[in-house]
Amino acid sequence: MKVDREQLLRDGFLILREVVPADQLEDMRRSYATLVERQGGEGWLGKGAQPRLTVDPLINESTANAVEIWAGETTLGVAEQLMCCPDPGVMSMECMCNPLTDHGPSGWHRDINPNNFAPMDLLAKDMLANGPRYLQWNIALYEDSVFWVVPGSHRRLNTKEENASLRECERVPLPDSIPVELNAGDGVVYINFLLHWGSNYSTKMRRTLHGGHSIFTHQADLSFMRHLAPWARELFARFDEQSAQKKDLTEAALRAAIDKDADAYWTAVEGLQPGADDNGKLVLTIYLSKTAYHAWILRHPEDNSPPDVTRDYANTIHSITLNWGPNFCERFSRSETDVLWQRFTPLDRTLQSNEEQLVPGYGSGWPRRPPMKYYIEEALEGYQLDDFIASWDA
Repeated sequence: MKVDREQLLRDGFLILREVVPADQLEDMRRSYATLVERQGGEGWLGKGAQPRLTVDPLINESTANAVEIWAGETTLGVAEQLMCCPDPGVMSMECMCNPLTDHGPSGWHRDINPNNFAPMDLLAKDMLANGPRYLQWNIALYEDSVFWVVPGSHRRLNTKEENASLRECERVPLPDSIPVELNAGDGVVYINFLLHWGSNYSTKMRRTLHGGHSIFTHQADLSFMRHLAPWARELFARFDEQSAQKKDLTEAALRAAIDKDADAYWTAVEGLQPGADDNGKLVLTIYLSKTAYHAWILRHPEDNSPPDVTRDYANTIHSITLNWGPNFCERFSRSETDVLWQRFTPLDRTLQSNEEQLVPGYGSGWPRRPPMKYYIEEALEGYQLDDFIASWDA
């Protein structure tokens, strides 16, 4: 399946027809019906506005196609054409289902939180220059128009009109927003910081696959692999090997910072994303700064200064931002994390304001999410990569 990368970079999304081919659609529906039953059936479907099934723990031979779809030509093959590097892996495999009672709309949001990501202006510059590191998907097994987007919003900050609308009510259509209308088998692939909206979580049958592809992947449990066809097993084994390599490169970059070895640092960053320009390397350095902070937090459990939301994030895995989780942080001793955090503290300070930051539409749950001091949209004006290295000796 050939796709238009320039259209993705311009609009932030692509609608693709027959991602699940017509002759495979009924088999895919049956597999997901089986997985929903294994998860708990109607009892599980009644627990939320958008029940979301995690696929891989429930797989056996009869439902292997529910995983294999994510590694096929119409999904992984598309991601390989669109992303910043030609060899991405499968990141997540879920299914969004209808609830048993009407819940109405969710809120408009971008799938980024500046406590964990870089500021929006830098993400947009990086994406336009280098291409996306991560792509998200919705693939409909039944007709679906729940998902809405604001085309082009991934390339810019919120407009004044958008902020005014979001502050008044985050659950109504935004100016210039459109529904993404998917027929059964169709998919939409999109950049995760595009403004988007779940317009109506109703009882209408919904089995929409939701997942992603990333150059930084992690699968906590690969036991499902034994149920896959040989070609898919080979791919997931390769993704796991790539994940191990990226973790090693992350460690190499952090140890280079500890050692104040600038050449080794940039070599490791180049390995993480070959060919990235200065914007891309700065985003990766911001992610590494947060990984350094997480390692310090986990090695200093007695310290109560980090916000709870940051401590919670340190205890999770979110590999698309180089957060490899607690097991990865165990590669560093307590004393090493002290030095490591010293290296990244000056950068972290430049990413924060003295006042709490609040812009609507960033992360889910606005305005109820915990306050933050990290700049949400704009930061680091005039900051250069050399400034980061120079800060090691400041």
